[in-house]
Amino acid sequence: MARYFIGDIQGCHSAFLNLLQQVEFSPSRDTLYLLGDLVNRGPDSAGVLRQCMAWGDAVQPVLGNHDLHLLAAAHGMRKSSRRDTLASVLEAPDRAALLDWLCQQPLARSWTDAQGRQVLMVHAGVQPSWTLEQTLALSAEVQQVLTSPALPDFLQQMYGNLPDQWNEALTGADRLRAIVNTLTRIRFCTPEGRMDFESTESAAQAPEGLMPWFTCPARQTAQHVVAFGHWSTLGLINQPQLMALDTGCVWGGQLTAVRVENDLQVRELIQIDCEQAQRPG
Repeated sequence: MARYFIGDIQGCHSAFLNLLQQVEFSPSRDTLYLLGDLVNRGPDSAGVLRQCMAWGDAVQPVLGNHDLHLLAAAHGMRKSSRRDTLASVLEAPDRAALLDWLCQQPLARSWTDAQGRQVLMVHAGVQPSWTLEQTLALSAEVQQVLTSPALPDFLQQMYGNLPDQWNEALTGADRLRAIVNTLTRIRFCTPEGRMDFESTESAAQAPEGLMPWFTCPARQTAQHVVAFGHWSTLGLINQPQLMALDTGCVWGGQLTAVRVENDLQVRELIQIDCEQAQRPG
């Protein structure tokens, strides 16, 4: 039984299928952990979602910022931009089922290997002060809203860069927005966790006073493996405690998977070249 951690697919359905064909994926035997941004920018977001739904519990995604953007567009809370490719979902005859399936997915997951080591899966990152357990609990707060009648109100208030630092005393829309921005948007922050949403450069080009979230001192999840996507300019990182797997499939880069069986430290890297769907910039 293999587990595959896969970076941002972003609607690149053909590349997704090609990768799984290469590894001889079997939904009756294997599990896919998808690290967010299943949709948008690529040519067939609906195809990706339909395939994931068809494979049932063999597919275990977390939501990314583009997935939430699709929900906001579907509820009329956000206009599609010229670079969005969401029509295949928004105009689909099975639109309601696709969107409902997406709402059932969390912003964070975890898995424990046979040695008791845990991997935390998120799309973008975590606050330095958050433990693994706290991250999962905060993800559950958002998921509860995604599956409730309060969803439209949440989507209307989801966008914005403030508050830019976590505080346990946050409530209401501010609290949910801080959770969403951390789990689906963070790249750089201060050592104390104040987030910056302007820079999308590589980790080596951190703005003054900022650092990649995963290098923050005293990060509470540092003892676990953290797997994430979101940051294509970061490039592949496959270290004992860190897996960064967004390698720019939609930009003509690669779609990346890491294969694990029972030991998180024993990994096989699989990559396929992708046809460019959009140009950066």
